[in-house]
Amino acid sequence: MTRISIAFRGLVTTFAALLAVTAVPATARARPEPKAPEDFVALRSVDPTIIEEMRYVTPHNFVGEPVDGYRQPLCILTRPAAEALHLAQTRLLRQGYSLKVYDCYRPQRAVDHFVRWAEDLDDQKTKAEFYPDVDKTRLFADGYIAEKSGHSRGSTMDLTIVRLPAKPTPPYHPGQPLVSCFAPQDERFPDNSVDMGTGYDCFDTRSHTLDPRIQGPQRANRLLLKNTLEDVGLVNLPEEWWHFTYKPEAYPDTYFDFPVSAKSLAGRR
Repeated sequence: MTRISIAFRGLVTTFAALLAVTAVPATARARPEPKAPEDFVALRSVDPTIIEEMRYVTPHNFVGEPVDGYRQPLCILTRPAAEALHLAQTRLLRQGYSLKVYDCYRPQRAVDHFVRWAEDLDDQKTKAEFYPDVDKTRLFADGYIAEKSGHSRGSTMDLTIVRLPAKPTPPYHPGQPLVSCFAPQDERFPDNSVDMGTGYDCFDTRSHTLDPRIQGPQRANRLLLKNTLEDVGLVNLPEEWWHFTYKPEAYPDTYFDFPVSAKSLAGRR
């Protein structure tokens, strides 16, 4: 055997040894996704009449693309929170309205996505709609973006009211012109909800539930939502007319990261 053959065999043996050391077993690479605790449910299993328009699974949100962790357009909540919404829905239906949820449980990976987006000051593609009067450098300081969200604890939701019979909301087409979230209702992105004075996820003080600039029917609509939900144990975040948390929370100190997917609830009734 020549010296070249011996050297080549040596290289092959060394390469094979390196592969054996660096190879990762398939079981280690395919780590199973976390599942929701047993007392988390799909809202539609508790009340299928509540309209669901889950914005973060679509590109029409302040990030401008589907958000990490949202696999399906599904509202997931702790059961007490879902049952409170069912009670509120029963009352609203008698008045000719329906609840509509935009977001419910939010995995931590989605919150991390929000943080990365907020730190990327060059990405301004959604500014014209969602934060026209706020400098992106202020999003953390002004409280619009944070590293943790109550949504990840499972008892918080973002929602509005729709007058029945509900008309479909026209689809958003990426690239279409953006209009300020606090423009008059007939100018901003069309939504089948009642007029709340701003669109959903509007980073502006006009979104404060009791902002004095919001008067007339818009203020009455906000108060209808607020009063109806507070009567069933949900507490409003004063800075966002759409944001409510069921109290007491089932998991006040735990932030979950299972995906928004039917698989996260597999085996539930």
